[in-house]
Amino acid sequence: MAWLTGLLCVLTLFQPAVARADNPIVQTIYTADPAPLVHDGRVYLYTGHDEDGSTWFTMKEWRVYSSTDMVNWTDHGSPLNLATFSWASANAWAGQVIERGGKFYWYVPVTNRATGRMAIGVAVADSPTGPFRDALGRPLVENGEIDPTVFVDDDGQAYLYWGNPNLWYVRLNSDMVSYSGGPTQIPLTTQGFGTRNGNPDRPTLFEEAPWVYQRDGLYYMVFAAQCCSEFIAYSTAPGPTGPWTYRGTIMPTQGSSFTNHPGVIDYRGNSYFFYHNGALPGGGGFTRSVAVEQFSYRADGGFPTINMTTTGAPQVGTLDPYVRQEAETIAWGSGVETEASNEGGMNVGWIENGDWIRVEGAAFGAGARSLDARVASATSGGRMEIRLDAPGGTLVGTCEVPATGGWQNWTTVSCPVSGATGTHDVYFRYTGGSGNLFNVNWWRFSA
Repeated sequence: MAWLTGLLCVLTLFQPAVARADNPIVQTIYTADPAPLVHDGRVYLYTGHDEDGSTWFTMKEWRVYSSTDMVNWTDHGSPLNLATFSWASANAWAGQVIERGGKFYWYVPVTNRATGRMAIGVAVADSPTGPFRDALGRPLVENGEIDPTVFVDDDGQAYLYWGNPNLWYVRLNSDMVSYSGGPTQIPLTTQGFGTRNGNPDRPTLFEEAPWVYQRDGLYYMVFAAQCCSEFIAYSTAPGPTGPWTYRGTIMPTQGSSFTNHPGVIDYRGNSYFFYHNGALPGGGGFTRSVAVEQFSYRADGGFPTINMTTTGAPQVGTLDPYVRQEAETIAWGSGVETEASNEGGMNVGWIENGDWIRVEGAAFGAGARSLDARVASATSGGRMEIRLDAPGGTLVGTCEVPATGGWQNWTTVSCPVSGATGTHDVYFRYTGGSGNLFNVNWWRFSA
């Protein structure tokens, strides 16, 4: 992804005074269909993965990222893919994860190999980052429709909704992998879901991608509206099954993707709206990218109009540079990609001369004196420059990375640091010869 370098050098010149996320929030791959989950003080973001160069919704796996500050996101890789479901053949499309009883349930739509229809499967894990396993060995429910969303109401009753072109729900049992009764179709009335123009077969605005939750006793159905291009709209109800009342547009049609998909959470006293667009170079309707905005509800519980931005959400708190940080914790990266590490988790790889990674809002306090980094190189290695506030900013240290005899043959290198005080964005700028230089697994400053 070296094509990002020129674009990001321009964006760097216009950084706002307050540390903010840059949208899209993942730059190493194309991501779509965001599904955020708040758990144990952290935001976990579950996404689909659009393959490079796709000319259709070519998707084979799901990905997980997490953050504690809404700016620096850690890549946890792909703990779920089509091969997890022995009965699935294609289309790892939009899903959602929920936690209950210490387990994490991921509801996803895939093509059932036996029937050729879209079906909803469910995977389960003991950790929000997986690995996930097929909970049933068969579809949970199947009627050819897609885009599941799930939530547990205050009384403990769980609901699973899904649909395109219709809208359905079932009442999940407490085991989260079975349900009582049959699927119930929600009436798509114009009062409940707005009026669509020019399509007598689909008179309402509801298209797909429902996202259901409850806040202050009001139930929200946020959804992708109309087609195509889609915008994001919402309806509300006094209960989880309706009756629904259409409330209007949240995010107007914009961006370079003709689809969109909402995800809404509250975290650390703020409200956040996730969506996708085609904003990365090479992006479009089949090569999408996830983004986020912070917003505030109106006094009546309604949404304001939320527009797509490149600046994203403000940072919540700061990053601690004196604890081990994964190298794949990234606010923005230029040229790099990630891969599974033989030491567990992920590492940053495919590093070439001039590539860099930025982490935002590192709180150095009185100052750092050294940096340790876990590195590996199958070639001759290179250098990791530590710069402040810009790719060409103040140089406060340089770590030499040696050849280690393999891309997963890890060693820890150290280098002195001088001048890193206060709170700064940190740029790890990689230099050396031609081709791939080295991999980085983690880093940690010493005070």
